[in-house]
Amino acid sequence: MREPVSDLNHTSLPPQSLLERLKDYGQEDAFALWDELSSEERHHLVNDIQTLDLPRVDRIIRCSFRSQGLPAAAIEPVPETNVSTVEKRTMEERERWWKMGLKAISDGKLGVLLLSGGQGTRLGSSDPKGCFNIGLPSGKSLFQLQAERILCIQRLAAQSVNEGSASVTPIHWYIMTSPFTDEPTRKFFESHKYFGLEAEQVTFFQQGTIPCLSRDGRFIMETPYRVAKSPDGNGGVYSALKSSRLLEDMATRGIKYLDCYGVDNALVRVADPTFLGYFIETGVAAAAKVVRKAYPQEKVGVFVRRGKGGPVSVVEYSELDQSLASAINQETGRLRFCWSNVCLHMFTLEFLNQVANGLEKDSIYHLAEKNIPSIHGGTVGYKLEQFIFDAFPYAPSTALFEVLREEEFAPVKNANGSNFDTPDSARLLVLRLHTRWVVAAGGFLTHSVPLYATGVEVSPLCSYAGENLEAICRGRTFHAPCEIAF
Repeated sequence: MREPVSDLNHTSLPPQSLLERLKDYGQEDAFALWDELSSEERHHLVNDIQTLDLPRVDRIIRCSFRSQGLPAAAIEPVPETNVSTVEKRTMEERERWWKMGLKAISDGKLGVLLLSGGQGTRLGSSDPKGCFNIGLPSGKSLFQLQAERILCIQRLAAQSVNEGSASVTPIHWYIMTSPFTDEPTRKFFESHKYFGLEAEQVTFFQQGTIPCLSRDGRFIMETPYRVAKSPDGNGGVYSALKSSRLLEDMATRGIKYLDCYGVDNALVRVADPTFLGYFIETGVAAAAKVVRKAYPQEKVGVFVRRGKGGPVSVVEYSELDQSLASAINQETGRLRFCWSNVCLHMFTLEFLNQVANGLEKDSIYHLAEKNIPSIHGGTVGYKLEQFIFDAFPYAPSTALFEVLREEEFAPVKNANGSNFDTPDSARLLVLRLHTRWVVAAGGFLTHSVPLYATGVEVSPLCSYAGENLEAICRGRTFHAPCEIAF
């Protein structure tokens, strides 16, 4: 039961029942500076502590600290039978999966789940990453590019079922924000009229936060009256979907499959029908698009199998021994551990429910050592996070679907001037891909700067993956850089 906050006006002592609860969990130091606080600051502190689910937080702390240093099962490569590689994929399979995916979308069975809790801090912006304009000729933000791909797929799905049909089944878009990005994200969508989508087909929800901890598991105080907290990682999506009852919302809407991705990929194929068709046909609980690791030391997590016949999971690059990272599969000529995780996933709704319950029950978070702002200026401690790929060990069956990096992966993580994953590098990847589409459709390009430094942009409203461009491009000349729209 909550301590009545109004009682603080009549006493200089901390609320006794709240103090006792903190003592039960070894966190009574949160009230260490109580005597130095003003009445208003005491109100803030009590309210801050009362927002915490102390039994849950304590369980997470104990389980997470206990799991540190435990021996992990040896890793093996993911079996080739679990992977659909580009070279083995036939045209007949691609067409079949594309049609299966479009049919499922037109039947309302696909939902899209966007992980958008991060700010563009490393890009030199305090705005949500999705608001970022990478410098394309159109000036479109990442959010707009993704919204327009959804619009395009909705139209293609409607046309595939009934030629000339005016009836479009909306794809519901669930967007996870954080306390730092929620309000500006909502306002950005409102001010841009949801980029042509219906407001009703977009649902925003917030990931949770969790207290930052000292090395001995105590709460770090950001101020004398506020516990330092941080977002619980992109894997917080599972508990957030559960606590906000959105898993029930999805079921009510008839959604059976969720396409899940991170916001900072300028080439993401949102609601990809081919991937969806493959996912449905294989009948697995979870799947991931993967790209081949570019070189052994590339700083990307890779999919592995944990133990003999064990579950598929992701190992971060820092956890992969150098000899394993460089090992070659003699049969394929590829690296033994070559399938990079690029945060492009597909899950069944049934599996998402299982994961939300399983992760909550196990309560194991990753401990990231950071310098955390505190009342002491800065304290070396831990931020607790879960990752989206923490779901995979719970999957009874997992499939990997290889895609080409230059077609589907243009990360936007670092400011221009950095060595990789910048807005400039992402923009060039988009322009080069779209230039290939235009040329393949019979178009011509002129350019006043070298072609490797420019290109054309095809509006997602015109084409999702290079299809249906002949009528617009054949025999026409475009001067790069430019946007090709209707």
